[in-house]
Amino acid sequence: MLTKVDLCSMALLKLGENPIQSLSEDTAAAKLGRTLVDFVIDTLLAMHPWRFACRTYNLIRDENGDFIIPSDILRIIKTNGKVMENKIISNADNLTITAVVRVTPNDFPSYFASLVATKLAVEFCMPLISDQTVFRTLVALYENELQTAKFIDSTTSVNTNIEDFSLINSRF
Repeated sequence: MLTKVDLCSMALLKLGENPIQSLSEDTAAAKLGRTLVDFVIDTLLAMHPWRFACRTYNLIRDENGDFIIPSDILRIIKTNGKVMENKIISNADNLTITAVVRVTPNDFPSYFASLVATKLAVEFCMPLISDQTVFRTLVALYENELQTAKFIDSTTSVNTNIEDFSLINSRF
């Protein structure tokens, strides 16, 4: 089971540092982990419509007549309404949205876990070891891993059936 501590430890190992056992330790590495791990994960999840983090929601109006965005959503990918703050404005009775949601580290595919660890290593580098050469190397590694992760994610097999497309339906 992959945890936030594991991701921080992987990042520290990439820096040549010792891993941590807990985010509650009183070390600079654990303090950085406590401060940055959730922020880095949320940012990386929101930056791309990762297949493993996309969910479809069927929203219904609340008692005030609004479509409230669930709290686990980081980014809405598709909606037939207008997003305003924590709600969606639409004239529809029901609303279907596709969104990127928070996913626990245990559910990360290996390519995304490696990407998170590398991004954390980039963030940890200057406060812990203050080495510009290592920092630049990690940034280049991160950019490479980001492109690789996006490629892997985008080429993951999905259902290719086209449903409800008027041009296809008219042919038959």
